[in-house]
Amino acid sequence: MKSPYDIILAPVVTEASMDGVSVKKYTFKVASGATKPEIAEAVEKIFSVKVKSVNTLTVKRKPKRMGVHSGYTSEWKKAVVTLTEQSKTIEFFDGMM
Repeated sequence: MKSPYDIILAPVVTEASMDGVSVKKYTFKVASGATKPEIAEAVEKIFSVKVKSVNTLTVKRKPKRMGVHSGYTSEWKKAVVTLTEQSKTIEFFDGMM
């Protein structure tokens, strides 16, 4: 059985993701094999909140160059978690606003 910390890898802190914090939408980098129910359960256990919905998407790899060397960025999975109206906020993101 996977630990919640094996599913939720890191928060995504960008301008677009921080705009969603005011309406209780939080963005996380998650394990590529994680399902929506697993992600919801992991967020509920780690942060003691109630999850309303989970939207996932795969961020595709992009070509990058450093001089004559070329390669690709890693492909990864992103989850946007929406909390219920009655749920408390996640304190980690509150400190960044």
